[in-house]
Amino acid sequence: MATSPELKEALKNAADTIAKYVEDAATMTVETRYVEVGGTPEQSKLAARTIIKLDGDSETILPMKKGPDGDLAVDSGIQEMHQENVQAAIDYRAEMLERLLSILRPE
Repeated sequence: MATSPELKEALKNAADTIAKYVEDAATMTVETRYVEVGGTPEQSKLAARTIIKLDGDSETILPMKKGPDGDLAVDSGIQEMHQENVQAAIDYRAEMLERLLSILRPE
């Protein structure tokens, strides 16, 4: 069965789009940034960052505070907010991948 040039082009475009999405989905980076009141987004500073790779590897950078005894402790407020950001990103990615897979599944 021959396919029209338009169908071939549409399939190629769909495959290119899927390949780009998979490439983009290979690594997810979530940054939690802060800015002082009155500051601009361009003045924001990194408070925490998590990188999650498709193979399950992950890396997290969290803010630490020195206590009166000199020991370091995680800033729990920022950590909690950052974890909420990470979970929101994971949930969004899972939803997008599910939608993509539903398009590709035969009916």
